Amino acid sequence: MIELLLIGMATGNPEHLTLQAINAIKRADLIIIPRKGDEKSDLADVRRSICAKFLSSTEQVIEFDLPKRDDATGNYFDGVSDWHDAIAATWATLIKQHRPGGGGTIALLVWGDPSLYDSSMRIAERLSNFDLEPNVTVVPGITSLQLLTAAHAIPLNTVGGAVQLTTGRRLRDEGWPDGVDSVAVFLDGGCAFTTLSSDNVYIYWGAYLGMPQEIYRAGLVADVGANIVAMRAEARAQHGWIMDVYLLRRLTKVDVADAV
Repeated sequence: MIELLLIGMATGNPEHLTLQAINAIKRADLIIIPRKGDEKSDLADVRRSICAKFLSSTEQVIEFDLPKRDDATGNYFDGVSDWHDAIAATWATLIKQHRPGGGGTIALLVWGDPSLYDSSMRIAERLSNFDLEPNVTVVPGITSLQLLTAAHAIPLNTVGGAVQLTTGRRLRDEGWPDGVDSVAVFLDGGCAFTTLSSDNVYIYWGAYLGMPQEIYRAGLVADVGANIVAMRAEARAQHGWIMDVYLLRRLTKVDVADAV
């Protein structure tokens, strides 16, 4: 039986790989690296450098062009589902081509941790549609949220407070979630924090966390929001891609006075 390793690789810094992740990389018979086009070639380069660092030979590494999601699909969730089917089909083709005997260990390096706003586990489940039933092993990784709070030297939560994890899409469409004073936001290409009433909202933002080009900014959204939007646009134009995350926190009147 094929074992499929989904290895959390943090955000690309080899020093952030766990020993478990390093050992999993070393024991893989085959490592599959996705390519996302020239503009995002850095993402494949990071995976290549990790493989080169920890493998005695990169002959066991293969690459593939990641299918693109059809943004023209009317329903977002249907579009994502079709995209996941296409990726699963590509994985299945590669596995059957390179492990025709049906055995061995195959690994994919997953940005951050496979559990947090990543679809690798959901895609792996779809391999059964292509006559594959691999034994899936998940190796956890450091998340961008952990790196964000470390960069700003802050705790994730207030004392006894709840934290909501959400996406830019939901924050923009639904507003601030009920019952929480801290909101961690992922997958936000549109800077949804700019849609909030921001007089008492503090933002801790970071991009390329753990990488040489790491940038971050913090302050009241009313004061630094426009600056973050500009920083993000400039960084994306420079590198061709961006991965960022941020934590929003509602402040009390006392907190606001202290912040300013």
